[in-house]
Amino acid sequence: VMLVTPIGGADMPVVISLMNSYSGLAAMTTGFVLDNYALIISGSLVGASGIILTKIMCSAMNRSLLNVVAGGFGQEITAAGETSGGERTVRKMDAEEAAMVLESAQKVFIIPGYGMAVAQAQHAVAELGDILRKKGVDVRYGVHPVAGRMPGHMNVLLAEANVPYEMLSDLELNSEMEQCDVALVIGANDVVNPDARRPGSQIAGMPIFDVDKARTVMVCKRSLNPGFAGIENELFFNQNTVMLFGDAKKMVTGIVSELKGK
Repeated sequence: VMLVTPIGGADMPVVISLMNSYSGLAAMTTGFVLDNYALIISGSLVGASGIILTKIMCSAMNRSLLNVVAGGFGQEITAAGETSGGERTVRKMDAEEAAMVLESAQKVFIIPGYGMAVAQAQHAVAELGDILRKKGVDVRYGVHPVAGRMPGHMNVLLAEANVPYEMLSDLELNSEMEQCDVALVIGANDVVNPDARRPGSQIAGMPIFDVDKARTVMVCKRSLNPGFAGIENELFFNQNTVMLFGDAKKMVTGIVSELKGK
């Protein structure tokens, strides 16, 4: 516990998988003490899988495990949600307006995050994609390697909602972002935060989706609160960004209803 106490921000998913491996190693050690083969075998499997998962997540975040573990020591942690300036305004949009913008688009990229998982909105998101495709819109889903709480979290949810695998893309989607009419961000935060490009940021160097380069960015989120990294997302205040405040499932369902009525 003391080893991971200084670690925070966007490294938390890595810490979770690392702690999982620690629990497996502890179980394995207990098995040796008690001469219990079941504990030894199960603990070894959990420990090994946890280490592999940690390595995968570190690679996806462009970090080394040593950098994650030692990076928290001696750092000054900024309070979550602390802003550098005065109050700023954001542009808001409701489901009806969002439906109009999406319907008039030719290319839409949907970027899901942990908020989609919390709201259980994957089926509504899949239905939205189906409706837009039937209207002739080119729809793609951008899945970040560390979106959610483990690698493949978003892939599993979208597969559960029967989203075709060929519609899923990873960070290679950035090459087409400037041609994207609407980037719809659903419950994602740190993985679309432009602050990752700034040297010295808590998430500096982490690969992100460059959604701010799209013509229009829609962010479906409950509030302006920061994500895992605990830092403000400048994306929310961009001129080409509109916020869809509310529960992701209710908001996407509302957009679907509006599109069906047109």
